Amino acid sequence: MEQLDIREKGGVRAGVPQTSEKRLFMQLLAFGNARSTAPLEAALEAAGINGVLYEDANDPQGVAVLTWSDEPNFFVDTVRPILNGTGFASLTLKPEYTMMGRTYAIGHEPNLEDWLMHRSPRSVTSEEWKWHVWYPLRRKGEFNALPPEDQTAILREHGTIGHSFGTAGFALDVRLACFGIDKNDNDFVIGLIGKELAPLSICVQAMRKTRQTSSFMEKMGPFFIGRAIWQKYVAEPAVI
Repeated sequence: MEQLDIREKGGVRAGVPQTSEKRLFMQLLAFGNARSTAPLEAALEAAGINGVLYEDANDPQGVAVLTWSDEPNFFVDTVRPILNGTGFASLTLKPEYTMMGRTYAIGHEPNLEDWLMHRSPRSVTSEEWKWHVWYPLRRKGEFNALPPEDQTAILREHGTIGHSFGTAGFALDVRLACFGIDKNDNDFVIGLIGKELAPLSICVQAMRKTRQTSSFMEKMGPFFIGRAIWQKYVAEPAVI
């Protein structure tokens, strides 16, 4: 029997194919009834963790917390006590906005470790990129039945739009797989990061015209739109 290989695989580097058993898990939790954000910022800072605190653009008392780790126990052993402690305990969880996923590779990444472990945290904690849009999505089952070459062409069309917004300085993206770790059976979690909100909306609008979204998308959303008011990322330097 052939042994399963579930490692992430990147592009060839120094003549050697890159592989990694490491992945970063990221989780977004949203809350209501937050009349003041100062105690929340203080609690996160005191805990010494990496993360982002958002003000919800669509709820005057809404907030959300984004955290990440390569160790899933972190969310239960570390984040859970923080959110049951000072500041957060009085808030009301909005479970419809809970999102959790893992970083993944598609096989062409020139620096696999940086892609899996560092790129996403850098994007969400950029000092100039405060507007963030998060949403889950699920493709129709028919997409998985397409020949690999058809899937590649469909994904390339979608990816070209995202790349163009990134090259123009309008948006960064975070892409997470959430198979089996999402209560609504979604496939992916997407984060769009921008200096302004309008380009993120226009990016989503442009992607609605792709074949993937127009023909093979089962569901998108709900969308969480937040502005970062606290960001922290302290990590070992990426391997370049």
